[in-house]
Amino acid sequence: TTQTSWYLGFWQPIDISPDLSDNFVKLDPRYNNRPDLLAYDLYGAVSLWWVFMIRNPDIIVDPIYDMISGMDLYVPTLTRLKTLLGN
Repeated sequence: TTQTSWYLGFWQPIDISPDLSDNFVKLDPRYNNRPDLLAYDLYGAVSLWWVFMIRNPDIIVDPIYDMISGMDLYVPTLTRLKTLLGN
């Protein structure tokens, strides 16, 4: 999404389709309702919390309250995510 000093542009969604390199994660209780903490631990950036919702649309509709301990998620690797984001 583009940003200037006074407004945020329209959201440009990216496709995070399934890939063989994705990791399978069983959500630990410390990440219950905290996608930001999981994003920080996996990617080093809390701002990437939305990745879990985009990659797992069939089980996560609300990115906060649908993240409950014990659920199984697919998460892209940091290398793949950087490629998808153009870094």
